[in-house]
Amino acid sequence: MPPLKPPLRSGGGGGAAAPGTRRMKLKKQVTVCGGAIFCVAVFSLYLMLDRVQHEPGRRQSGVSFPRSQISVLQNRIEQLEQLLEENHQIISHIKDSVLELTENADSLPGLLAYQTNGSWVLPTDNHLTFLSVSPQDCQFALGNKGQKTDLQMLDVYSVLKFDNVDGGVWKQGFEITYDEHEWDNEALQVYVVPHSHNDPGWIKTFDKYYQDQTQHILNNMVLKLQEDQKRRFIWAEISFFSKWWDNIDTQKRAAVRRLAVDGQLEFVTGGWVMTDEANSHYFAMIDQLIEGHQWLEKNIGVIPKSGWAIDPFGHSSTMTYLLKRSNLTNMLIQRVHYSIKKHFAATKNLEFMWRQTWDTDSSTDIFCQLMPFYSYDVPHTCGPDPKICCQFDFRRLPGGRISCPWKVPPKAITSVNIEERANLLLDQYRKKSKLYQSKVVLIPLGDDFRYDKALEWDQQFQNYERLFDYMNSHPELHVQVQFGTLSEYFDAVYKKNGVSPGSKPPSYPVLSGDFFTYADREDHYWSGYFTSRPFYKNLDRVLESHLRAAEILYSLALNHARRSGADSKYPVSDYSSLTEARRNIGLFQHHDAITGTSKEVVVVDYGVRLFHSLMNLKRVIINAAHFLVLQDKNNYRYDQSSLFLQPDDRRQNHDTLAEKVVIKLESLSRYVVVFNPIEQERLCVISVLASSSRIRVMTNDGSNLPTQISAVWKSPTDMVTDIYQISFVARLSALGLAVFQLSEMFNNRASVKSNVAIYLRNRDVTVSKKEPFSVKILESSTDDFFIENQHMQVWFNGVTGLMENIKRKDVQQEQKVRMEFMWYGTRSFKDKSGAYLFLPDGEAKAYISKPAPITRITKGPLFSEVVSFYQHFHQIVRLYNLPGVEGLSLDVSIVVDIHDQINRELAMRLSTDIESGDTFFTDLNGFQIQPRKYFQKLPLQANFYPMPAMAYIQDNRSRLTLHTAQSLGVSSLHSGQLEVILDRRLMQDDNRGLGQGLKDNKLTCNRFRILLERRATSDEHIGFLSRLYSMLQALAASIFSRTSTHEVQDSRPVSFPSLLSHVTSMHVNHDVLAMPVTPQPQNIPPIRTWHPLSTTVPCDFHILNMRTLQSEVVSAPGLEMALILHRKGFDCGLEARNLGFNCTTTQGKFSLGGLFQGLDVRSVQPMSLSLLYPTEPYNSSLVSLRPMEISTFRIRMV
Repeated sequence: MPPLKPPLRSGGGGGAAAPGTRRMKLKKQVTVCGGAIFCVAVFSLYLMLDRVQHEPGRRQSGVSFPRSQISVLQNRIEQLEQLLEENHQIISHIKDSVLELTENADSLPGLLAYQTNGSWVLPTDNHLTFLSVSPQDCQFALGNKGQKTDLQMLDVYSVLKFDNVDGGVWKQGFEITYDEHEWDNEALQVYVVPHSHNDPGWIKTFDKYYQDQTQHILNNMVLKLQEDQKRRFIWAEISFFSKWWDNIDTQKRAAVRRLAVDGQLEFVTGGWVMTDEANSHYFAMIDQLIEGHQWLEKNIGVIPKSGWAIDPFGHSSTMTYLLKRSNLTNMLIQRVHYSIKKHFAATKNLEFMWRQTWDTDSSTDIFCQLMPFYSYDVPHTCGPDPKICCQFDFRRLPGGRISCPWKVPPKAITSVNIEERANLLLDQYRKKSKLYQSKVVLIPLGDDFRYDKALEWDQQFQNYERLFDYMNSHPELHVQVQFGTLSEYFDAVYKKNGVSPGSKPPSYPVLSGDFFTYADREDHYWSGYFTSRPFYKNLDRVLESHLRAAEILYSLALNHARRSGADSKYPVSDYSSLTEARRNIGLFQHHDAITGTSKEVVVVDYGVRLFHSLMNLKRVIINAAHFLVLQDKNNYRYDQSSLFLQPDDRRQNHDTLAEKVVIKLESLSRYVVVFNPIEQERLCVISVLASSSRIRVMTNDGSNLPTQISAVWKSPTDMVTDIYQISFVARLSALGLAVFQLSEMFNNRASVKSNVAIYLRNRDVTVSKKEPFSVKILESSTDDFFIENQHMQVWFNGVTGLMENIKRKDVQQEQKVRMEFMWYGTRSFKDKSGAYLFLPDGEAKAYISKPAPITRITKGPLFSEVVSFYQHFHQIVRLYNLPGVEGLSLDVSIVVDIHDQINRELAMRLSTDIESGDTFFTDLNGFQIQPRKYFQKLPLQANFYPMPAMAYIQDNRSRLTLHTAQSLGVSSLHSGQLEVILDRRLMQDDNRGLGQGLKDNKLTCNRFRILLERRATSDEHIGFLSRLYSMLQALAASIFSRTSTHEVQDSRPVSFPSLLSHVTSMHVNHDVLAMPVTPQPQNIPPIRTWHPLSTTVPCDFHILNMRTLQSEVVSAPGLEMALILHRKGFDCGLEARNLGFNCTTTQGKFSLGGLFQGLDVRSVQPMSLSLLYPTEPYNSSLVSLRPMEISTFRIRMV
């Protein structure tokens, strides 16, 4: 039976009808609609129960049911349960919407009313919204237990002792022995893979590394590989390779192509950088992968097959999914906790199929090797004994600049020593091979920035060639050794196991989960970099949001310009700004950039690049918006020196926060164009700064908008003169551009001034009061206080000014949500915290404020906020008085400044009465949720994890989600708690090669949303439908309890956010972009609101990007674009709330044909994620995605 849905729109009554008539009509509508839904639901239930009662063999309770019939019945009951619950939710939403409409029926358009219960009533926009989720779409999360895997990382953590026993020469492992005759019948195959790991910035800047080392490595590579066809080399970082490519001649380019085609040179992973996997958002991870892959395809003509990630500090299963979707078949990782490496080595599980936790059919499996030893350098790659392996790093021959720390230098291979040297090395190869299931072993040969001198190429290759020749010419050694690429190694493993590339070899395990948090020795956990340099982590996400907005608007504007014949006027040169921004964002995803683990001078270089691209992207957005809002495209004139629109915020330089631009009204009205960068309709509050407090805001059609006028403050108690914050509520179409008019008006009943109260707590400070605002001064009060909207009441401590609890109005339920701030110190002995490591001196200590904080409370019709000022931070908690997404969560900003501290880290802790136990949940790269456990057997720092987008705790009644606009470190150290590290200032290096502490702290704004949700199955359910739902569950339980088998609840970790949570995350990461129209010497040409979409996007779909592809001929825009879609998995078990827009799901079906208004989609070609492989073409423009799937489509519009 299809889900029951209410009408898409309800007008709310005719304009001439009396208020009472309108209210009566609305009540009749909801009564009829609700009654129809109710009757259908009850009738369906009757038919099902009647069938259960009358089918033969089921009349007597003692008779068991055939298993096949039980399965069918169970499925039907589950579907009916979903339908009943959905209909219950729909009726609730209709009821809520109608109540809002009827309560406001007497209000005049645009006017605000204040209710006696303490909340403001907003005028209706006659827009009835609903949430309609197909029951089948809920099954993914409700029934998803994935496939059972052999290795689940949470289980592995549970069984490991983490005891760090001395393993002998392999300190973190164990002694490896073997029988010399093991290879008599099957020779050992050894692939030695030369490589050079080039960090695009770390100790030196990207350009300095290129100048000093990388260009020489690549120049030598071309010469030395051509000397012998047996030689091999692999390369990962396309950012460096492209820079080198631009500086070489055609002859050298042709040689590179030959080497790649012949298999001597392999590009591994092929991303712009070797991305960090903890802090990076999946948007940027995909973008840098596409940038690298597209460059390789266009310039070299090769396609990567294998992933190579030897230096990221821990590994995420998101990266494995992205590689799999890009059609790579193999991957290798290195930095994993030493205890896990030891455990996997002992059980021969260092090679496995890595599967996503939510995968139900093994379609996400990718073959992965985990390197077993401490590092990827030569001493730790040939075998378990670094003292011996170092002797075969021939760059360390006596007389060179580097030597072996174990005091035994390498020896050049001669006819005199070759037998002894070959046997010594072969012993290491054999021991390493004992850790794997096949008789094929991989030996990386390289390190950071290796092979930059021609001498090293000769030293390494010539000495190894002599060793190989000797081993291969002595059959009694039963070994075949050669130089190889990474893919040649994997192909040999597949061949040895008799399977095709990418397939699971027999007896190899399947693994799910991730590899955080990384420790390389002792209790040295790399959880510090989850937060290090948070200013730039935030700037990165701002830039990502701007890039996505620019890509979408540019693609649409360019296609509309082509269709209208105006493409000759349009600044297609903006494409170079897009390309540069893609590459700068890609560069910053490098595992020493976004991580905050570079030298200060390198951080400045990254920051300048990000800042420069941000300014350019604002220009691209403005140019596209200018063209799209013009009523007559013939009026379009592009003037680079005088842009039609302006950004409404500016940054002075790369390390300062954005400041709002003041819109000066004077005697003329001003227009503001606002872009909504998300693919769903958005009801929100838009705030701008203006030079007058007597402001009227109107829509494009002349309607007044509810407006709140608030003071602007230059200190906790000092107002700014002649600058005012103008906030108005508007409904923005999906990906649309809205036009608003601001004008001065002396008597505007649609605007209300906000009221201010200031808690001084006996501080001797002066409060400046300026017209027209009311300011109440509370000199010594310490009474608790609250702010509220229609959904909740948020209480604050009168002494601290920090949040204490949230009281929901619909159920009168109070939830403790106490906010505290804490200090962590660092150890006073031995190793200390640094850019990488978090080594605290014990548990956190409470932040004690001297003097007492000042708290400023602002209340108004559109929002209320509490700002508490402490010495090292000030916190802003804002509550919007809106229905839907904006009003269901708390907007929290914490501005941090700890530049005067020594070896301290500031943390925010949320303490609740949620009984979460030792379990909490963090996201991986904003793409998926990974359950976590607090392990008492591990040190405190081991229990921190990356939080790029959200973390939550839950019990069987509630879930509290902390959404974040920047990646930070998070943990739950006690039941009911979430704790986030906000900033770190550390005076020393932590001995991981950086040579500096973290002393360049900036004034940083960390942004969050706090969302409190109820479980839909809680006891608060009321009403007949809910009782029927419970009865049906009881019936199902009674039926299945009589069967001979009992369903066992699978405890494997799979969890998903709710739809509300997904949309909240989008809101916090993608702010609306306001662009005032530049004052013109003459009248501006007519502009109008622009709606790009002709149909709604299903609310579990996310348009990740619409990226115009490069022309085949030059670096200019082509005729096609890449549309990247993500279908999100979501949890229906949380209480469904009205999201404020029409939210429907469609079982993964989405028609692209009529999606864009004014444009026709001519072709839709499904592609691999990075567009290198076409997949099965569609016969129509209707695409279908499975839950969690990310898919790329090459589309052309006309």
